[in-house]
Amino acid sequence: MQARFTALALALSAVAAQAQPLPADELQAMLAEVSPARIEARIRKLVGFGTRHTLSDIASETRGIGAARRWITAELAACSRAAGGRLQVEEQSFIEPAGNRVNQPTELVNVVATLPGRGASKGRTLVVSGHYDSRNSDVMDALGEAPGANDDASGTAAVMELACVMAKRQFDATLVFMAVPGEEQGLLGAAQWARDARASAFNVEAMITNDIVGSSRGDAGQHDPKRLRLFADGLDPLVRLLTQANANRPANAADQKAFAAVQAELLPLLQAGANEDLPTHQLGRHLKTAAEAAMPGFTVQLIQRRDRYLRGGDHIPFLERGYAAVRFSEPFENFAHQHQNPRTENGMVYGDLPEFVDFPYVADVARANLAGLATLAWAPAPPRGVRLDASGLTNDSTLEWAASDDPEVASYRVVWRDTDSAAWQQFKDVGKVGRATLPVSKDNVIFGVQAVSTKGYASLASYPLPKR
Repeated sequence: MQARFTALALALSAVAAQAQPLPADELQAMLAEVSPARIEARIRKLVGFGTRHTLSDIASETRGIGAARRWITAELAACSRAAGGRLQVEEQSFIEPAGNRVNQPTELVNVVATLPGRGASKGRTLVVSGHYDSRNSDVMDALGEAPGANDDASGTAAVMELACVMAKRQFDATLVFMAVPGEEQGLLGAAQWARDARASAFNVEAMITNDIVGSSRGDAGQHDPKRLRLFADGLDPLVRLLTQANANRPANAADQKAFAAVQAELLPLLQAGANEDLPTHQLGRHLKTAAEAAMPGFTVQLIQRRDRYLRGGDHIPFLERGYAAVRFSEPFENFAHQHQNPRTENGMVYGDLPEFVDFPYVADVARANLAGLATLAWAPAPPRGVRLDASGLTNDSTLEWAASDDPEVASYRVVWRDTDSAAWQQFKDVGKVGRATLPVSKDNVIFGVQAVSTKGYASLASYPLPKR
């Protein structure tokens, strides 16, 4: 029977297709616990180390990146103790060889706090990061003041707050909270972790970086404390990777293995026309939907670019290894307060100083992260083996997928949207089955399939490959 919707029903189904059933008590309690005062205190503490340049002093207890890193580790360890020790905090060190922005082999340290999941989803890993290094006008100046209040003490403080709030709860997926160095010198800490994850075949389902999330004001006087940009595009890095790798195959075995995995996982999606439906795009849709549902009046501006022009963040090494990865960033930017030596010229104050950070806004950024991470961590894994029957001419659409043996999976949901829509517009819950036929023409829309948990949480959508 041909599906018929009134305008009202169509609107309601569009909202329902996007909105996760939020269980209110648990999620709202966590959102309420996020503290602007704690975030402010942590940002000011990080600024107080004078500089956190990647190549700055590591021995001092009061200045430089070493002191900052040890303080971050101690803070997260204290949060773990308060949560009964369930947050596993460790420093993961590695030697970065001399290169473009590293003048000699240097030990760098990622601070990683892991909250283990449970059940069938514990092998799913959700990563959220901020970078704790800073810089001033000269990217190689390891001695001068580099307060880095917004870039990126704001993101680091937000991630620390997430870790401390979420550690008190139990989630199905494993959550990894990271503070990484070397971003300003070439995304070094994030690249090392992503490289190790791919080499170890970690199931990193999602990665979020929070970078420059501290101000709701722009350099032309703009002010919007209820908007956050989300850069989410998995196509650009994937095309670059495949193009470069096909022209010049990776030399070492680990990179060859990683390249083969990316090809096997994502190339079929590109060949099937999923240019806007790669895992990164699905992650962006989920984060926007979850945040806006949990925070009425707050808008996540979904931008289908990997990042801003001439800029890059710690999600990119994950994208380049085939993982779904996105970047949160403030709605505007004031470049007088980024990558600048602190100073006053002609009455203009330059420098990345705490007086230019909007601490309640950073708290809302943390809440937006929390809504997306919690709802995804309570959801099942995305369906596997999703296919769209394209073997014959019909105005109906038949989809099939491999039914999961995860006892937390209660049913499946088929979602669809017009080809020019960025968000899912309609949906149909089809039960705990492995096949469904809908009276909707596959020629006119884009489909996805989600797994829905017993608690009502929907997974990221899986794009169907054609079955002929």
